[in-house]
Amino acid sequence: MAQDPIAQSTSRWRTKSVEQSISDTDEPGTRLRKDLNWWDLTVFGVSVVIGAGIFTITASTAGNITGPAISISFIFAAIACGLAALCYAEFASTVPVAGSAYTFSYATFGEFVAWIIGWDLILEFAVAAAVVAKGWSSYLGTVFGFGGGIADVGGLELDWGALLIITFVTAILAYGTKLSAGVSLAVTTLKVAVVLLVVSVGAFYIKAENYSPFIPPAEAGGDGASGAEQSLFSLITGAEGSNYGWYGLLAGASIVFFAFIGFDIVATTAEETKNPQRDIPRGILASLGIVTVLYVAVAVVLSGMVNYTELRDSESPNLATAFALNGVDWAAKVISIGALAGLTTVVIVLVLGQTRVLFAMSRDGLLPRQMAKTGKRGTPVRITLLVGFVVAVTATIFPIGNLEEMVNIGTLFAFVMVSAGVIVLRRTRPDLKRGFRTPFVPVLPILAIIACVWLMLNLTGLTWMRFGIWMAIGVVVYFVYGRRHSMVGRRAAAASSSSSSADSASS
Repeated sequence: MAQDPIAQSTSRWRTKSVEQSISDTDEPGTRLRKDLNWWDLTVFGVSVVIGAGIFTITASTAGNITGPAISISFIFAAIACGLAALCYAEFASTVPVAGSAYTFSYATFGEFVAWIIGWDLILEFAVAAAVVAKGWSSYLGTVFGFGGGIADVGGLELDWGALLIITFVTAILAYGTKLSAGVSLAVTTLKVAVVLLVVSVGAFYIKAENYSPFIPPAEAGGDGASGAEQSLFSLITGAEGSNYGWYGLLAGASIVFFAFIGFDIVATTAEETKNPQRDIPRGILASLGIVTVLYVAVAVVLSGMVNYTELRDSESPNLATAFALNGVDWAAKVISIGALAGLTTVVIVLVLGQTRVLFAMSRDGLLPRQMAKTGKRGTPVRITLLVGFVVAVTATIFPIGNLEEMVNIGTLFAFVMVSAGVIVLRRTRPDLKRGFRTPFVPVLPILAIIACVWLMLNLTGLTWMRFGIWMAIGVVVYFVYGRRHSMVGRRAAAASSSSSSADSASS
């Protein structure tokens, strides 16, 4: 039985050269418009990173896990992200093509690993967008004084608030990336203003005694987690979880890492950037630097406003809790407005990242190439509408549950592969022009890998099981469809056929 020449002539480890990746960006019909500068990229980064997490996760983590040392947990998480960010900056300046970690992996580890990373990013962005859309709907009810954006239709609960935000986001992204950058700038300005207001007003209520003890003595974990609900590290070592102390501080870093997720999405817009070699590194590092300063400032103020035990004893503690305990009740409404604004831009950039990864995979033939067609404004309208529809249905109809950790594990996995890829590409293609060079290679990328793997080990066993199932589905899809339709494979098969014909003619 004859084999498919594409599958037969090439290996799943075939790579797509950097030159070919860049050449494909000029392919008629699938060309993205170059509209963005480094400031647009910084806005995108800050837009997606500063979300509701800073308004909620800070208080709950400080109260239950770290105590006043929450600011150190943020710094640890920022260091892990910073190490990965330096690796992303080199890759994005060297391979300025849509797709981020997917495209980078294609150039270094080969097609199969690239597919796995792309499949991983699909999960990350889709789940994150649906989760955040539901959060947006909840805050919509808080800001405008009704019970959340939920409607009962024939016994089925529909989250019309989530549908509203996804529809809005899909429309502006389909119209053009520059428009979405402008909307993100306006809304990001509002939410940063709210964060600065929280810090400046809260500073007047700081009491020095609330910082003592800065790292509370370790206590046995009180969440009752067992079995697959424990962290993978606990399952492997048989260790019992603990709150507070140094272990609590490190565990807190794994949790607040969720608040940093998103800066890597800046790399997905490389192909739409006017000067990617210069602007992508600036956008990534500037956005990460800005949000780190804001996060640490909020953590320091929150820890000084109330004793961590008061947060621990509160039901669903958040930033508003700290102000309420100090008699500043008006802050709850302001914080809710900030959270609503924050989530708006988060959804915009998450859906943007999802569309660009799918666009890159479709243009490479690993998914149907018809989806990679761009419209008159140079945006992938078909993919944008498809992503908007899928995320809208997911967020509107299905209960998302506690799938936030799926976003963490997907992001960290991509960070590991990008960090390793920098080492590989330095060895295999030292000749490439690099607009930005990661310092101290290979030491710094190795440290990034270690930091990200450690954070992954602190995620629950159940999260790892779900992640493994999604990856297994991805492997099946690749061998059933992607490998046989790969454009790299088709080019290799065509070259092989031409070579064989030439050899036959010469003989």
